[in-house]
Amino acid sequence: MMNAKLTSLLLLSALPLTAAATEQELTPWYVGAGVGINNYQPNCDQKTMKTCGDDDPYAWDVFGGYMFNDYFGVELGYRNLGRAQWTDYNDIQNDAGVRGATLGLVGFWPFAQDWSLSAEAGAMNYLISNKRQWGTNYYSDKGYAPYLGMGVGYNLTENLKLQAKYRRYENLDEEKWNTLNMESNYWGLELSYRFGHSKPMVATPAPEPVMAPVDSDMDGVNDDMDQCPNTPADHKVDANGCSVYMEKMETLEIATQFNNNSSMLTSHSLEDVEKVAHYMNKYPNADLEISGHASLPGKASYNQWLSQKRADTVANMLVDKYGISASRITAKGYGESQPLMQGSSAEANAANRRIEAKITFKDKQPMLK
Repeated sequence: MMNAKLTSLLLLSALPLTAAATEQELTPWYVGAGVGINNYQPNCDQKTMKTCGDDDPYAWDVFGGYMFNDYFGVELGYRNLGRAQWTDYNDIQNDAGVRGATLGLVGFWPFAQDWSLSAEAGAMNYLISNKRQWGTNYYSDKGYAPYLGMGVGYNLTENLKLQAKYRRYENLDEEKWNTLNMESNYWGLELSYRFGHSKPMVATPAPEPVMAPVDSDMDGVNDDMDQCPNTPADHKVDANGCSVYMEKMETLEIATQFNNNSSMLTSHSLEDVEKVAHYMNKYPNADLEISGHASLPGKASYNQWLSQKRADTVANMLVDKYGISASRITAKGYGESQPLMQGSSAEANAANRRIEAKITFKDKQPMLK
């Protein structure tokens, strides 16, 4: 019966304690360990062997690797392939075991979610020796043996991978005494740890739907830019959607006549005054200038006084009867200094006995399309 002895290694001491915690993505470096069963060949078929003994086939290995990309890397390790026992034709019991460093290339091919296939090829710098446990002579020899391997793996986490492995070793020879020419088949399980952490996927937010521009008042400026909503459709507007205004200068001139040597308003004059009051109320920003005049006959001082009295009469009627603010009215007498007609004829005197009302105002009106 085989000796029930299994050698297992834990790699917790090799796991990163500080560096990996600060990594932001998977690094190309990994470490691992494996255990399995190894069978030497031809073992009992050697010509010097008479019978086989109880082998110790349990094997183990430790390794570290570097990935050039997600599919290809290089791996360095140390492997113990267990021991074989036999009895030669001289009834002498013996044993031999192989251990040593390995260097090889590895390749990975993902074929399903979290699953992958692997292949490897490399060489083992081996030491083959016996334990001399039955009084036999001790011997050992070194050499290089090529190996090939394949496997299937499953990612337990983004860092941990479990793999089932098969390897074939060739030319495990003891050439110093020319007693052993062996090959080897290995089956085992490996657990590896890759340093770092993958970057989390950041979901790209769906773009917000683009709303079609809206122009509620149809003035040519969209609502999101319109600072003057509900602008009349026929108004010209500025970039903010507000009506564009223009200032219009308006002037109203009225001349009404008086009787000789009188400041009393005639019936026709009353109609003219009412017309002035209407404009003053319609345009509250308008200002009024009332000028009084007299005919040439008589003293200039008297005519000056009479012209002022005529202007004041109209101004007082606008204030008292029509409620026009006195601050908007200017009344001034010019006497006989500004006659309409020269001379003292009846026609000239009638034309010169007058008042003139001049209304000036700015009318702010919207510009139309």
